[in-house]
Amino acid sequence: MLPPSTSPRQPSSHHMDLPTPQSPDKSPATILLGKYELGRLLGSGSFAKVHVARSIETEQLMAVKIIDKKRTAKAGMEPMIIREIEAMRRLQHHPNVLKIHEVMATKTKIYLVMELAAGGEIYTKIRDSGRLKESEARRYFQQLVSALTFCHREGIAHRDVKPQNLLLDKEGNLKVSDFGLSALPEDRRSTGMLHTACGTPAYTAPEVIAHRDYDGAKADSWSCGVFLYVLLAGYVPFNDSHIVLMYRKIQGRDYKFPNWISKPARSIIYRLLDPNPATRMSIEAVTETKWFKKSLETSEFKPNVLESDERLGPLRGDTITAFDLISLSTEWDLSGLFERRKMKRTRFTARVSAEGVVEKAKAIGEKLGFRVKEKSDARFVALSKGRTTVVVEAVELVEGLVVAEMKVVEGVEEEEDESHWSEITVGLEEIVLAWHHDVDTVAYYLFVLKPLFPNGINVLSLFTSIWLELKCHEAASANINPDQ
Repeated sequence: MLPPSTSPRQPSSHHMDLPTPQSPDKSPATILLGKYELGRLLGSGSFAKVHVARSIETEQLMAVKIIDKKRTAKAGMEPMIIREIEAMRRLQHHPNVLKIHEVMATKTKIYLVMELAAGGEIYTKIRDSGRLKESEARRYFQQLVSALTFCHREGIAHRDVKPQNLLLDKEGNLKVSDFGLSALPEDRRSTGMLHTACGTPAYTAPEVIAHRDYDGAKADSWSCGVFLYVLLAGYVPFNDSHIVLMYRKIQGRDYKFPNWISKPARSIIYRLLDPNPATRMSIEAVTETKWFKKSLETSEFKPNVLESDERLGPLRGDTITAFDLISLSTEWDLSGLFERRKMKRTRFTARVSAEGVVEKAKAIGEKLGFRVKEKSDARFVALSKGRTTVVVEAVELVEGLVVAEMKVVEGVEEEEDESHWSEITVGLEEIVLAWHHDVDTVAYYLFVLKPLFPNGINVLSLFTSIWLELKCHEAASANINPDQ
């Protein structure tokens, strides 16, 4: 049997009780910050509740997660909330990752506006229907592997893969959710390994249970093996009312296959459930097996959703949404979601490419004795010294416009933070064209100019001309040649 769901999620029924249009005499209490009309409660827990909602502006149906700040702070869960938002932001362009549309906050609540997964949890589907047909199980598994491959290439490990965290949209497509326990690139030690034990015991890799340093991607591989077993068998491979005995079964590979699971599927599960992470099958290796490739449509398997030159934090051009600017707009400063000492941050326009900004930051960090942690897309670097970590991230918003953000993401002593901050800032000066100003100009282009001319003049060219004038003005003020 399946272990019970430990946290309420969206219901599995495709039928949802949706909000009806607001009548004149209806109480305004169901209108959230003037933007969303709240419908029925989908689920609730100790720290949050989830409602279906309708956008007043677009009529689009959403799910709104309402988080209680006070309860979250008492439980020390603020980092988990920040991690969930940041991971979803970085992964939002994959079709099998639940999308986050907006983050809003008041003094007492945080509101995460997300894609509505009308099909509910896969957990509920398995619990109600028992095991799935192999073809159906393979399709869900293919979509999960596609999403996790994308996560891992972005340097993110989920670390809590289980049916309760895998949702379905109204078409029955899988959506990976709940990134609260995920690991971001900046969470790794200098060895590239993780060290925090987390996850759900029945789905957790043995090296994580043993509190050893571990590879997050290999830990996710183990969880995928358990998930595939559950899809095909209808119950978990390792289960015991005594937690110590269950851990022994996990470490000893002590489980049996029901006779209806095919040999090719058994082979994949067996290799994924290898207690030794060094010899465990990787998710990339799974994609090369005949069983995985069977009936696979190329359009469904999208581990590389974006081409390498488009792999920015936010995207450029027509695909930019409001949430794409989360790390480049004060409105989306995640550190301000909770009341605590605000970490330092600043933004600047650069006279070099996004990659050039990161290379310069790396060179400064290495020269000053910082530990350097890189991200695969070459537009992100974390510099750590003592108890302070400074992140530099750059993005080309439109051709020729590179905006970079530098922020302290971890720090204890304000004096120490200030010292390290000053060292890096001084080193970056030679590639900085201007501090701060261009972010407002970019926002003007995205949210004011562009919507006014959807089918008319080339607004990008108009905006570029305006921006070049600003660039020349700033260069002249600073006695800089803009062509340098």
